[in-house]
Amino acid sequence: MKIGLLFSGQGAQQVGMGADLYAAEPAFKATIDEASAVLGYDLADLMANDSQKVGQTQFAQPAILAMSIGILRALGDVPVAAGLGLSLGEYSALTAAGVLSFDQAIALIKDRGAYMQAAGDANPGKMVAVMTDDQALVEKVLGELQAAGKQVYAANYNTFQQLVIGGIEADVDEAIVALEAAGVSRMVPLAVSGAFHTPLLAVAGEQFAARIADETFAKPAFPVYSNTTGAEFVVAELPTILPKQLVSPTYFAQALQKMLDAGVDTLIEVGPSDTLSKFASKIADKGVKRLAVTDVESLATARALLAEG
Repeated sequence: MKIGLLFSGQGAQQVGMGADLYAAEPAFKATIDEASAVLGYDLADLMANDSQKVGQTQFAQPAILAMSIGILRALGDVPVAAGLGLSLGEYSALTAAGVLSFDQAIALIKDRGAYMQAAGDANPGKMVAVMTDDQALVEKVLGELQAAGKQVYAANYNTFQQLVIGGIEADVDEAIVALEAAGVSRMVPLAVSGAFHTPLLAVAGEQFAARIADETFAKPAFPVYSNTTGAEFVVAELPTILPKQLVSPTYFAQALQKMLDAGVDTLIEVGPSDTLSKFASKIADKGVKRLAVTDVESLATARALLAEG
């Protein structure tokens, strides 16, 4: 069994997430409490009870990272072949691989989330998931709009049939009309606070580049794939690649395909939801096992799977 870990990104959060794990799993509780000490507020209480804050970027990001690492610690010794996270989830993957310490990652994400929250508030945007396997058509339409001065961009290549676009609301709305005229029939607006992974986050990218410039990173215990490049992270490039990620498209589908091509045959997602496992169902062969660990019940299932070897 060659295990590839998948780490949830922003949008997976929900009030009450992790409550059963916090009550039942000492390793999970210790992880959330450790994060609280770094953050300066009671993360467990926020996750369990604060439906308003848990949906805000600056609070959601550290909560998801802490929950993901807490689940992984509760799982115990996992023989990991590779790791991949969606956007924020990259930091969970890098932490799991030992590139970042947990406290270091929480502190970085606390600031990253604050920068992104502020950028989204100051420069509002809209994001829409475009469902089509003709992503070249979407890119062509966006290119034509950009040439006309519109600010709408490809943001997330989640699967080979789902491409999220983002930008200024009016320009995204214009893109929707143009895509419908080009024959795209299904598009779904996303509940987000900004046009993430587009140039609208430029200020946040600059702030985070300054924040991360002096950080130190360790050698990874296993390969971690980058959303920005689609290839394995190179530690020396992290101070450049991680800030660039904020304003660049994420290539989750392409990165996952490379991880599968490297021989991964079992995918375990850790975090508040099974979103990445659903993406993987559109990309991986049917023979690849998929499991999302989000609560006590699914944690037990994962432990049984690992015990089988």
